[in-house]
Amino acid sequence: MKNNLLIKYFILSLSSNFIFCQNNNNDLCLIATDDSRVVIAGGSITEIFYLLEIQNKIIAVDITSNFPEETKNIPSIGYVRMLSTEGILSMNPSIILGENDMGPENVIEQINNIGVELRIVPEIKSVQGILEKIRCVASIMDVELKATKIIEMKYTDLLVQLENNRKKVSEKNISAMVIYSMQGTSPIVSGSGESGDAFLKMLGAQNAFSSFKGWKPVSAESIIANDPDFIIVTNRLLKRFSSLNELKSHPVLAQTTAAKKNQILAKDGMAMMGFGPRTIECALDVSKVFSK
Repeated sequence: MKNNLLIKYFILSLSSNFIFCQNNNNDLCLIATDDSRVVIAGGSITEIFYLLEIQNKIIAVDITSNFPEETKNIPSIGYVRMLSTEGILSMNPSIILGENDMGPENVIEQINNIGVELRIVPEIKSVQGILEKIRCVASIMDVELKATKIIEMKYTDLLVQLENNRKKVSEKNISAMVIYSMQGTSPIVSGSGESGDAFLKMLGAQNAFSSFKGWKPVSAESIIANDPDFIIVTNRLLKRFSSLNELKSHPVLAQTTAAKKNQILAKDGMAMMGFGPRTIECALDVSKVFSK
């Protein structure tokens, strides 16, 4: 079967007249034809499989699928945005589940033309969007009832707490910034329309850098001018420093209200901005700090 898929791919790759047949949006969450061998391109989807206790169906994942720890033992297909058709097909999948940033586009086209079932799971970066993503994956894998029970048992109380904290944070008119990494001495900061911005909205906080879109490097002058009450950095960035104290003493951040009041937090990047199950828990943890 594996060889047949690869042969079919190479035959199709000789033709320049690919017909791109994306699944209809109404069909994206329908039960899979065959869910016995699942390849996943997207860390949040992998987390959902573990939440639903169906991880035994996974045969390969992308490198953003780094939680839980045991995912390191699963074969890798590379980075979610830079996949190869050969690498995916070599795993002999019965179905491929991807996030909306799965790519490149030509790989998606080739997989669709080969006929391997491919679902790009819809994503809205919000609490409701996370729950819908869980339900969609559960529907594809035919475990909807189990998902409903897990959501009720695990998230009902958490969502009430998060909403209460969100209202408090919103009333306090708190501003924050999310730093993903450093470009030289300039922090790479989330503007509007990005996962960092969406995470702040879950908390009820204002993005201090909503004036631009995307992730961009910002200057010390700009950070001082916008003066966020809180700063959230990724754990990966924090590893460049010996401690949060060293980070807050960085010349770019030292003059901010966040640094002066010791209001700088470090969180796992995927937990915070992957918009999988852990993002709800991460948002609740941060909202407790913001709402004090």
